[in-house]
Amino acid sequence: MQVIWQEELNYRALDQWTREIPIVAKRGKITDRNGVVLADNEAAYTVFARSNAIKDKESASALLADALDLDANWVYEKLTKKKASEVTLAKRLVKEKVEALSVLSLDGVYYSRDNVRVYPKGDALCQVLGFTSVDNVGTTGVEKYYEEYLAGKNGELLYETDLVGVEIEGSVATYLPAEDGYNIELTVDYGIQEIVESALEKVIATSSPASAECIVLDINSFEILALANYPCYDLNSVPRNDAETLNKQSRNTVVCDIYEPGSTFKIITSAANLEEYARGNPNAYSPNYVFSSSRTRAVDGTTVKCWSNHANGKHSNQTLAEALNNSCNPCFTDMALALGSEKFYEYLSAFGFGRKTGIDYGGEAYGLLLPQKAVRDCDLARIGFGQTIAVSGLQLACATASAVNGGYYYTPRLVKRIYADDGYVLKETKPVLKNRTVSVETSRTLAKMLEGVVRDGSGKRAFLEGYGICGKTGDILTTCVNLVKNLIKIHT
Repeated sequence: MQVIWQEELNYRALDQWTREIPIVAKRGKITDRNGVVLADNEAAYTVFARSNAIKDKESASALLADALDLDANWVYEKLTKKKASEVTLAKRLVKEKVEALSVLSLDGVYYSRDNVRVYPKGDALCQVLGFTSVDNVGTTGVEKYYEEYLAGKNGELLYETDLVGVEIEGSVATYLPAEDGYNIELTVDYGIQEIVESALEKVIATSSPASAECIVLDINSFEILALANYPCYDLNSVPRNDAETLNKQSRNTVVCDIYEPGSTFKIITSAANLEEYARGNPNAYSPNYVFSSSRTRAVDGTTVKCWSNHANGKHSNQTLAEALNNSCNPCFTDMALALGSEKFYEYLSAFGFGRKTGIDYGGEAYGLLLPQKAVRDCDLARIGFGQTIAVSGLQLACATASAVNGGYYYTPRLVKRIYADDGYVLKETKPVLKNRTVSVETSRTLAKMLEGVVRDGSGKRAFLEGYGICGKTGDILTTCVNLVKNLIKIHT
């Protein structure tokens, strides 16, 4: 027994003749890619007592209550309970309170240092960062996803005691140091994040939407440079007592919620059509093909309409580039139906729809995509212009980025590296290519068409002289002109 169970028996013996004071590990910081601190720690203290070691409980209760601003009767009740040998009297105390307590030198009363999580930027990146519980354990967001790295490992200060827990005079304390948590460096650029949040504030002030969201993605690596949702909340004042409000404000809708993308999805339909044309598919339309001016099309007994009534020659015979400019639904219906469900679904899969992107964040949505075998022509027609399909904001951002970056689809990332205070890098993330979506040639052709949408079409408000800005407007999306301009200033 002593040989085989040596480690376990040693631990049990040590636990019997010692009492421990926890040494709380420092939780790792979270910073942006430039070192701006977004989540940090402040010192706080927990006071606890071992009632068996306190001889005059009535006097001690009065002194403790006065020093800690507690009710003396409550303290006395805690100290005289027989159920627990150790009781917690107060948590998250400031240093001054503990110093006042130390002067009293009460036997059987101890304190340990804790770390309280603080967020220097308040509500910035609140849904991304997430928050911790009262016990400093990650509950949502990055705080939860990377808990094993951030938390560290607590240590102990062990005192030899007698059978009832009273410290033995002259005993030697054993110190087991804590192992602090690793720091997390995000891919986010706080400067860009500030601009995004400012843009959303203007949208909210002028349009009073129920919600608003924005994501800025580096198309060459899929690093997330900024991500914001409205409504938001101050991470230093989490509404823990209001579950409905907390769920609404802490939910990262860009990643976890889905919606019908509408006309923004026409980018994907165009990419699939152009790629198939380049591969010689006879059913695909040439970039120079002129679509009919008809504004309706009957499919499976239903009528697919354009958002415009085509009055006064609007949306007359048009090429694919012009159809993108005008956001004309029937043209994209034609493309989807011409490719057919089997071929079109190959592209939907390649662009990541109907499955998770693999972002390092919990609760990501799969989106909604009808099974290919269940798709009717009328469904396929509507998917072509962004209806009868639901996506997350992140899915659409990644798919769009792949469509214009040469056809490379990477795994999106929020964390750039994990490192210790001494500079040791435990983990550094690199771009991970998941698959190819379209060819470089197709991507270039599409990008030029999307530049035309901003220069000549429905996205004119985002046009900025001297810069090539690609874009596609949608039914529920508003172009934030100032956002585009400010991001360009940072880039240049």
